[in-house]
Amino acid sequence: MSNPDELLRIEGIRKTFPGVVALDSVDFDLRRGEVHVLLGENGAGKSTLIKMLSGAFTPDSGRILAGGQEVRIQGAQDAERLGIATIYQEFNLVPDLTVAENIFLGRQPRRFGVIDRKRMEAEAAVLLERVGVRVSPRARVRELGIARLQMVEIAKALSLDARVLIMDEPTAVLTSEEVEKLFSIVRTLREDGVGVVFITHHLEEIAALGDRVTVVRDGRSVGQVPASTPEEELVRLMVGRSIEQQYPRERAETGPALLTVEGLTRDGVFHDVSFEVRAGEVVGVAGLVGAGRTEVVRAVFGADPYDRGTVTVDGTGVRRHDVGAAMAAGIGLVPEDRKGQGLVLDASVEENLGLVTLRSATRAGLVDLKGQHTAAERIARQLGVRMAGLGQHVRTLSGGNQQKVVIGKWLLADTRVLILDEPTRGIDVGAKVEIYRLVNELTAAGAAVLMISSDLPEVLGMSDRVLVMAQGRIAGELPAGEATQDAVMALAVGAPGAPSDPSPSPTSPTSQTGTEASRGH
Repeated sequence: MSNPDELLRIEGIRKTFPGVVALDSVDFDLRRGEVHVLLGENGAGKSTLIKMLSGAFTPDSGRILAGGQEVRIQGAQDAERLGIATIYQEFNLVPDLTVAENIFLGRQPRRFGVIDRKRMEAEAAVLLERVGVRVSPRARVRELGIARLQMVEIAKALSLDARVLIMDEPTAVLTSEEVEKLFSIVRTLREDGVGVVFITHHLEEIAALGDRVTVVRDGRSVGQVPASTPEEELVRLMVGRSIEQQYPRERAETGPALLTVEGLTRDGVFHDVSFEVRAGEVVGVAGLVGAGRTEVVRAVFGADPYDRGTVTVDGTGVRRHDVGAAMAAGIGLVPEDRKGQGLVLDASVEENLGLVTLRSATRAGLVDLKGQHTAAERIARQLGVRMAGLGQHVRTLSGGNQQKVVIGKWLLADTRVLILDEPTRGIDVGAKVEIYRLVNELTAAGAAVLMISSDLPEVLGMSDRVLVMAQGRIAGELPAGEATQDAVMALAVGAPGAPSDPSPSPTSPTSQTGTEASRGH
């Protein structure tokens, strides 16, 4: 006999792709007025499961029931008709349309057969106010930052009056304030009887918001536990082992400065930014939204121009606004937007790993394909990339495995200065620890690492020094022993150079339009 409060039930779902079993006999259910957390490592099968519910994939076997009745979800329209709305980690918005047009895409209100723009914009304004984002319904989506794009996606989902709301990593790009606003929205929806499937890699969010947790590992559902389950037990269920140390930083002996930035200025964006990173050292960069972190490191890498200042690697100047010159000097950048800037999604794992070394592997116009293949095979094995083979398209990998590929291409290039911009965003706890250990290996080998992160505990746990940016300037520098959350935030919210700043340093980090440093993940 079916439970009247049961909105969805998945029984024995199996899904395979060429060479890969994505899901193998997965069970899951969702009740009215609950937040059911779907937890698992990158590549565990979570995304495949929610794509079954949204109509993007169809199962090979097993059943999906909605309201106690077996259903077939063969497309987005089927999902919408069943009251299922999905907010993907990768935004599903049309850049050249307005916010209002995106929210009501395909469902625009009409009057006398013509789109009623006034009504559409008014209804969009109400939804935007409900999610707490200050943006005009007439604004073009391409003009918005990542955090605002996420809130527009949520407003779009709310416009569907869904009974089931699936949220795939909705907090990954949000600040602390925005996360609290989102949680408030989710709690209100829960009170209204909506069932929410919530995917997150931030374990502290589970107890704060969830009711139940289903853990997926290697394509199988391995347990269902209360949201109050201790984090250590959740990690054990996820990865099949205990992770003894969340931030396993192994400090190496530091050598001379490899990267020196002096007086870097881009008028109106960042001003007089100076710092250095020594061989064997991890320098973390913290700051609030809009502090200028990403803008600075993109300028250091040559991707963006700057007006004044110098960048040197091991004492040799690097020509400004020249990515080739930066790479030749030994600088590598793992960008914040791995899919948009770090990968060629429709190319293979092997092709992506070889992107940086393609020129050096070419002789007389011919690429050493055998050498490239051997090198790609070695680095993929070293990083533990989960894949069907080197020929698999990067687009089909999980987020954590995509990030390993982005980092791997720089390892193949023997990068001396590696800049990591939000290196673990959207990555599960097991993959995070693997990346941290990789950072240890780099610094032990004498490389210098500059790490930007909005995850403040990550910055504190993995850095030898912390640079804090505020309002486009370096507000101060803290050695590892003095870097606490309170000390970092005191610098981040103060006016750079003000007397109240605890010993502002002439050498400090970069800041960006990313997420808030105060967020405790």
